[in-house]
Amino acid sequence: MQTEDAIVNRVASSGLVTVELEQLYHPGPRVEFDLAPNLYQGLVLREKEFRDFLKQHNWEQYRGQNVAVFCSEDAIVPVWAYMLLAIYLEPVANLVVFGRLEALEDALFRDALARLDPADYQGAKVVIKGCSHRPVPPSAFVEVARKLRPVAASLMYGEPCSTVPLYKKPVAKPSPST
Repeated sequence: MQTEDAIVNRVASSGLVTVELEQLYHPGPRVEFDLAPNLYQGLVLREKEFRDFLKQHNWEQYRGQNVAVFCSEDAIVPVWAYMLLAIYLEPVANLVVFGRLEALEDALFRDALARLDPADYQGAKVVIKGCSHRPVPPSAFVEVARKLRPVAASLMYGEPCSTVPLYKKPVAKPSPST
């Protein structure tokens, strides 16, 4: 009579801690605010007209949204114009950044990762999950690796059943007795 070997889930018993960056995805809407329609003859921003626009614009439409501010035209746009936009958007928007949607996504993940406590991963074997259903920018993977390397025993990328090793903390060698 043959004894059946029990099926052992080695992944579950490995002590691996998985970091799923998609869980840090901010669910709020993302929009772009293009300054180009405010340019005089598509070339320059005029202060008086721009300030009039700012006073009349419906800022409530950005309530709770994540806003990327940019200018799609190669034009003369003074830095103060972007600063004024941020001042008008700040009371209603969740987040305001300079740049396109990619810069906005980077900033949203950077904010979320700033709240990640590295102490929670002290001495852990960490797998940074690669596949997700939501877009995760490469900058988020770089930041989590940078943040966890000093505390984790090891860092891996992928899925717990198939990982790419990234880092393993060197084992401290005992000093020779003298």
